[in-house]
Amino acid sequence: VLSFIIFICYIASLATSFMMAPLLEFLLALFLFFAYATKLNEKFKGLYWPLTDFLRCVTAAIIYFAISIAAVSRYNDGASKAAGVFGFIATIVYAIDFYITFNDLVTFLKQGSSDSPEERKSE
Repeated sequence: VLSFIIFICYIASLATSFMMAPLLEFLLALFLFFAYATKLNEKFKGLYWPLTDFLRCVTAAIIYFAISIAAVSRYNDGASKAAGVFGFIATIVYAIDFYITFNDLVTFLKQGSSDSPEERKSE
């Protein structure tokens, strides 16, 4: 929802060149939500879904932080300032999601390293 709001703010602002990043992030978040809602992640085992979510959160936090700084410092209209403020909020939200997903990845990696090599070969 936050990505969609930022997308709308960038469309209404002078900083329309930044509108693609929130749109792509919104569509990617919608896809992952749909994948988890329809249990696609359990059917398609070829992709480690928490790692995909982790990479999405990291890149989104970095991109939102960068375009928010550019929007707030370069443009003077109200919609650009609003998009920048929402972008900073999105950066915080994605950083929190990054932290939670990172803890899930660490737990997964610790479980994988506790197996003996013979057990991994038999799988």
